[in-house]
Amino acid sequence: MVLPWALAVLSLLPLLDAQSPACANLTAVAPITNATLDRLSGKWFYIGSAYRNPEYNESSRLIQAAFFHFEPKHAEDKIILREYRTTGNKCIYSSNSLTVYRENGTMSIYESGREHFSDLLLTKHPKTFILSASWNGKKNVGMSFYADKPEVTQEQKKEFLDTIKCIGIHESEITYSDEKKDLCGPLHMQHEEERKKEKEGS
Repeated sequence: MVLPWALAVLSLLPLLDAQSPACANLTAVAPITNATLDRLSGKWFYIGSAYRNPEYNESSRLIQAAFFHFEPKHAEDKIILREYRTTGNKCIYSSNSLTVYRENGTMSIYESGREHFSDLLLTKHPKTFILSASWNGKKNVGMSFYADKPEVTQEQKKEFLDTIKCIGIHESEITYSDEKKDLCGPLHMQHEEERKKEKEGS
C-alpha cells in the first residue's frame, strides 16, 4: 500500500496560479534547502487528502489514522521515514528513506516496485505542510495535508480547503483521518523507549 504522505507523482506547480488568492498562500519549495529539511524534521500527523487518481484515492480511504517521523540527512539528500499507520483496525509500522531532489522541490520513495514522487508545498503555518500530485493535469490531481498535531485549527484547515478548491476538487472528496482510531500508540512508545536506550548506550 502506498504511504499516505507519498501519494503524489508529478508537479502541481503549473496549477498553482498566482492569480488565485487561495493558491497564493502556498510556497512551492524549489530549491529545498537544509533549512527546509530542518522544518520538516520531527513527528507529523496525516490529517487528510483528496485524490482523483483511483489507485491513490482508494489507498487513502483505507487509512484510519497515521503519523510518522522525518529525520533529514542533509549530506545524503535523504530523509529517514518511520511511519505508523492504522489500517483495517491494525497497526502497521514501516521504515524507509526518501530521496530529496533539492533543485526541483520534490521528494520520492521507492515502494511497491516503483518510485513515487511528491512536490513539497509549504503553507503559511510552519506547523503544517502539503504534498501535491498531478497526473496529466487536473484529471488526476491531488493533495495530502499534514500537521504536527493530530488536530488542526480552523485557520489551518481553511487554508487546506481553500487550496483544494483552487485546484478544482470539492470538499466532499476529502478523506480525513481519525486519531481516535489510532492503534499504534503502544508500539510507538515501545520504539521510542528503545531508541532512547540506544542513544544512552552509545
